[in-house]
Amino acid sequence: MSGPLTGLTVIEMGAIGPVPLAGQLMADLGAKVIIIDRKSTTTATDDINRRNKQSVAINLKHGEGSRILLRLLETADMLIEGFRPGVMEKLNIGPDDCHQVNSALIYGRMTGWGQQGPLSQCAGHDINYLALTGALNAIGSKGAPPVPPLNLVADYAGGAMFLVMGVLAALHERNLSGKGQVIDAAMIDGVPSVMGFIQNLFHNNRWSLHRQSNMLDGGAPYYRCYRTADNLHMAVGAIEPQFFKLFLALAGLPESDTDIQHDQQHWPEMHKRYEALFQSKTRDAWTRIFENTDACVSPVLDFDEATAHEHNRERGVFCNDRFEATPAPRFDRTPAAQPTRAVAQGANTDRVLQSLGIDKAEIRKLRGTGALT
Repeated sequence: MSGPLTGLTVIEMGAIGPVPLAGQLMADLGAKVIIIDRKSTTTATDDINRRNKQSVAINLKHGEGSRILLRLLETADMLIEGFRPGVMEKLNIGPDDCHQVNSALIYGRMTGWGQQGPLSQCAGHDINYLALTGALNAIGSKGAPPVPPLNLVADYAGGAMFLVMGVLAALHERNLSGKGQVIDAAMIDGVPSVMGFIQNLFHNNRWSLHRQSNMLDGGAPYYRCYRTADNLHMAVGAIEPQFFKLFLALAGLPESDTDIQHDQQHWPEMHKRYEALFQSKTRDAWTRIFENTDACVSPVLDFDEATAHEHNRERGVFCNDRFEATPAPRFDRTPAAQPTRAVAQGANTDRVLQSLGIDKAEIRKLRGTGALT
């Protein structure tokens, strides 16, 4: 492995959602990430979030299983987990248990509702955290129900990214204090944190609570998608006056629209004109008109088209000859290595345990007792 996080050891408790992505992002940048899985499988996996990692299959409900994990944590830098509050404590691997064997351990906890609060023990998903933070109400078409933006905003922007930021911030602080600490990363906290720009607009009376009535929610004619003659779409993002003026010129629209660009009374009429115009040509025809200009107009590509796009191919945005992200961001002195394929559950159990000084006979005995699955 190579990358700026080489030398960092992360124990990732097997989960779904933001925790595997957080582990993947650190593994991509060189960290040694060991997943603690519940059982071994002989079936190959194609889970991108498991790339660049190792896997150990342990029965944590078995006393010996939790002790094996504590041995792993003696020399680890971080643990990241995504269980409901209290689950890790019941398994005797909560923060207090772990800090007894490694006081410098950084313990990252990822939940939707947080470690405390009336909802902390309730189930939830991305859409629920968006709903309670006001974000979901702002997304979708006018007169229609809100539309969930995949599970990108809460799970990953407000979840995985804040977990990674939290544990790496704690790593920096540990360099000063020599002590580990617990990070409470909650999506209910992270989502509002990424909404600062929208919050500023709202507090300055520049954002309406009505969907598709604002600059960035599809309400503005210069920031939305348009259907083309072949039933595909173009994305227009010509916000700044110079970009909007160029957009008008290339599209064949009147320059006088610059005078009414931000006048919401004119937006419905502009929508109709622009919709009719874009439906007069195919997506490829419009792409040829706008490509390599500052008009901020792009074709809306599907997954297959995105991997084949010239810019993405030249830059290497995707890797492994498929729709799979190349490690990001990029570093000039310590670049990340080409990602390896996803690791199967329990694939590295023996090797990892032997690195702890547990010999083959003891490993066989642990399997016999059910501590290893």
